[in-house]
Amino acid sequence: MAKESSFDVVSQVDMQEVDNAYQQSVKELKQRYDLKDADVDLELDKQKHEITIVAPSDFVCGQVIDILNSKLVKRGIDLAAIRWTDPQSVSGGRVKREGSVISGIDKDTLTKINKYLKGLKLKIKTQVEGDKIRVSSASRDTLQDTIAHLKAEDFGQPLQFVNYR
Repeated sequence: MAKESSFDVVSQVDMQEVDNAYQQSVKELKQRYDLKDADVDLELDKQKHEITIVAPSDFVCGQVIDILNSKLVKRGIDLAAIRWTDPQSVSGGRVKREGSVISGIDKDTLTKINKYLKGLKLKIKTQVEGDKIRVSSASRDTLQDTIAHLKAEDFGQPLQFVNYR
């Protein structure tokens, strides 16, 4: 019998790269002519995986998000990994938006991915391990097909495929 090959389906974000993008965004906000005196607060909490923006208007808040998104893309972070809240009014007529950086796959999404993989009718075995799914098969070609199917489907967060053996 042939040895089984496997890979893990995970959703991980490198917080150091997020921090680097945050630092670049703060630097650009201080230098940009249209946003220099806009009184924008941009904060990153690395432990809670949260980004907070407080701006004078929703328009300015959108501009700050665009700047941050461009820096994140340059650093290789998928924008689907950040979920932004709706704008909230805070004191002084300012607007606040919070973005949470997704790390790990929640139980509902794990169940959805597992059900999707079972529905493919490929000769694979799946096993949920914490916040990841291990997919194994005797055929490497079947695993490649599985990865292609998962990449084509949208599960609401970016997926990575690691530990391919």
